Amino acid sequence: MKRRDIAALAVFVAIVVAFCLAVEKVTTASDGAELKLVRDAVKNAALTCYAVEGAYPDEIEYLREHYGLGYNEERYMVYYDAFASNVMPDIRVVERGRSTP
Repeated sequence: MKRRDIAALAVFVAIVVAFCLAVEKVTTASDGAELKLVRDAVKNAALTCYAVEGAYPDEIEYLREHYGLGYNEERYMVYYDAFASNVMPDIRVVERGRSTP
């Protein structure tokens, strides 16, 4: 192999590696944004319920039934811990297969 061929191959490999790293970074950022969207949706539904009814619901199922809350339940797990009807619930969202934050 000539030096020019080796240099061209090295540049090609560097471009492929850079592309793969960029795709990984975009995918990771997208996953984080989706987690935030799900958390915000649950929080907004709970706040709407509080504004309309004067109390936070005890369970997340109430938000699904009465306030149209929806998210991909196969991909995300939502931990909704309601302490009292007048205290904002603790809301945590994790991707299934990963540990809680």
